[in-house]
Amino acid sequence: MMLVKDVMVTDVVRVSAFAKLREALSLMKKHDLKSLVVERQGPHDAWGIITYTNVLKTVIAEDGDIDLLNVYDACAKPALAVSENLAVRHAASLMITHRIKRLLVTRNEELLGFVTMDDIMSALLETIE
Repeated sequence: MMLVKDVMVTDVVRVSAFAKLREALSLMKKHDLKSLVVERQGPHDAWGIITYTNVLKTVIAEDGDIDLLNVYDACAKPALAVSENLAVRHAASLMITHRIKRLLVTRNEELLGFVTMDDIMSALLETIE
């Protein structure tokens, strides 16, 4: 049985919820990423995630300004998170149910990484001859 920890990405770039959207986009461009993890503001806060889609909805659809808007104006928070020991099929089921492409991976509320639908598909395709 394949687990989330077998397919997850651990190289995560984080951004503050209070950073401007321009800064988030700059980080995405610099690291060639389509999403960033939005940091928690304290032990009882939730992790968030900001993606190209979030930015496009906020900037294009709502005519927002990337120099005025903060990450928290555009991010998805709380982001759905799963345990590293969850079976991949359950992670995939969550993504399909909630119509999302990424889940954060945590251990005792600490961020370990994230898993994407593409990661799961790549792992599945490797099992096919």
